[in-house]
Amino acid sequence: MHVNQRTLRKPVRFRGIGLHSGKTVNLTIKPAPINHGIRFVRVDLPGTPGVTAQFNRVVDTSLATVIGSDGCIVSTIEHLMATFSGLFIDNALIELDAYEVPVMDGSAGPFTEQITKSGIESQGVPRHFFVLREPIELVDGDKSVTAYPSDVFRISCTIDFDHPLIGRQSLDVEVTDKIFATEISRARTFGFLHEVEYMKRYGLALGGSLDNAVVIDKDRIVNPGGLRFPDEFVRHKVLDCLGDFSLLGMPILGHLVVVKSGHAFNHAFLEKFFSCKESWETRRVPVPTPLRAEQPKSVAI
Repeated sequence: MHVNQRTLRKPVRFRGIGLHSGKTVNLTIKPAPINHGIRFVRVDLPGTPGVTAQFNRVVDTSLATVIGSDGCIVSTIEHLMATFSGLFIDNALIELDAYEVPVMDGSAGPFTEQITKSGIESQGVPRHFFVLREPIELVDGDKSVTAYPSDVFRISCTIDFDHPLIGRQSLDVEVTDKIFATEISRARTFGFLHEVEYMKRYGLALGGSLDNAVVIDKDRIVNPGGLRFPDEFVRHKVLDCLGDFSLLGMPILGHLVVVKSGHAFNHAFLEKFFSCKESWETRRVPVPTPLRAEQPKSVAI
């Protein structure tokens, strides 16, 4: 676990297509000072307005996670935010010349690889953590997100699709930068062929292709190369969760158990989390203490 704040060693640049807009986007990630957080700046707009990546700046979760403030909108931030969370990067300034973060190959792999290659440095100042005192739960039918006290950051995720190539899949991981880079970051977004065709007819997913998404037909994976992991679908959902939950604004020490959730429900959980102020505290440096609420050593998912 990295106890000090971290940022990039030097700027990194990306060029790609927006998944929903279909527009070419140039994006630069720059180092930022301590306590800066993650902030996006639109260099294509007059005055170069910006918006900080926090849950109270979320303006839409229908197709992707979108943040906005004072006329500055930035869409489809979840894969890049997952990269910052998975690599334990606290401070960065992101400049882009369009409203949507480029989808790259549909995963966080290209962001992760380039940032890791260019270098990450400790800033010598302790990080702030959310430390859970007791469980926090949000349930709606068969969907749920529960956060348990833990001395590490861990995610257990379950998905369940009525499709023979997906079905019910579960993954339980302690999130470290190494595990994120090797086991999570390369998992791609996915969609069903009939849904993709429908969306394109109505002007959505204009940048979607087999180069940046796993496309599933009735009985086959349409992509010539198939899957990167046998359970790539649930791995990508873990990636999405990392991106969405990073909008807490600080890292969390807790075990998140996520069942059949999505961007909208993840965001609803963040609102529930902040309404339960008695259930957590913030600490500059995590100090191991006995948990005040019983937590199972393993959670059935």
